[in-house]
Amino acid sequence: MPWSNQNGGGPWGGGGGNNNQGGPWGQGPNRPRGNGGGGKQPPDLEDIIKRGQDQFKNLVPGGFSGGMGLLIALGVVGLWLTQAVYTVQPDERGVEMRFGKPKDEISAPGLHFHLWPLETVEKVKVTEQQQNIGAKVASNSTAGLMLTGDQNIVNVQFSVLYTVSDPKAYLFNLETPPQTLQQVAESAMREVVGRRPAQDIFRDARQSIAVDVRNIIQGTMDSYGSGISINSVAIEDAAPPREVADAFDEVQRAEQDEDRFVEEANQYSNQKLGQARGQSAQIREEAAAYKDRVVKEAEGEAQRFVSIYDQYTKAPDVTRKRLYIETMEQVLKKSNKVIVDEQGQGVVPYLPLNEIGRMGSQPAQGGK
Repeated sequence: MPWSNQNGGGPWGGGGGNNNQGGPWGQGPNRPRGNGGGGKQPPDLEDIIKRGQDQFKNLVPGGFSGGMGLLIALGVVGLWLTQAVYTVQPDERGVEMRFGKPKDEISAPGLHFHLWPLETVEKVKVTEQQQNIGAKVASNSTAGLMLTGDQNIVNVQFSVLYTVSDPKAYLFNLETPPQTLQQVAESAMREVVGRRPAQDIFRDARQSIAVDVRNIIQGTMDSYGSGISINSVAIEDAAPPREVADAFDEVQRAEQDEDRFVEEANQYSNQKLGQARGQSAQIREEAAAYKDRVVKEAEGEAQRFVSIYDQYTKAPDVTRKRLYIETMEQVLKKSNKVIVDEQGQGVVPYLPLNEIGRMGSQPAQGGK
């Protein structure tokens, strides 16, 4: 064999027989007894190290020296420092892990040190982030299509604004937090839209729908222990599907015309009602005035009659004569009268008094 005793010893020197020369520790532990020396011996560790050093010298230009070893050591230390020292930005928080298990402390912004590679760090952005949901990425995209409570299909595009409140829970309680948040938000929006008519999501109740969706998302994410805080939900657009957009626009225009006609009818009704109320108020005022006038006149006549009666009781003859005279004055005041003396003195017996009265009442002709 190659390392038999023919050449005076094995690869560690020393041969068979009673020669005490052997490896670096003297006779090897497995050196055969006697003079035969036919058994195999293990390789010497020192020789392996020496051969490795020789091969390394051949690889390193200029050979291996003390200065080169120092440079290599410094390089290794520098590499370790670059991995052991890390920076947390102002909008981030860091979670250190030792053997894959997260520590309780959360790294604030700034420089930090950890025992790499025994410890690693994960960084999480904690400022407000936006998750867009339902946005069309292609003309034939069906993302955001939802069924309303009145059996209409709408395409809702909305966004969720959130922040990471617990970085450790965000990293380790969910496998993919953004995808989970998107699925939960879509489910919450479909639930709320499915309970309401299409008109609410188009115009009437967008704000209340957004508040309901935000509450459902927050409750679900809290039950998952996601470490996510939902700030708000904003409905950016809500429209019918592209295939029925024209018909839906026609319905919208018809509803707008209906609202316009109703408003015009209300204005006309209010105008006529105001005029009627004004006329009725005027009639009531005139009736009240007429009533007051008639009542006052009647009261005045009654008071006048009472006063005359009082005077009549005091002097009946005088009062009777006065009433007679006043009555005759009222009767004869507007009639044609011819007054003659009782004796008839100076009056022509055949004078046509009636004709004179009629001639006096006729207007003059021809300007005479």
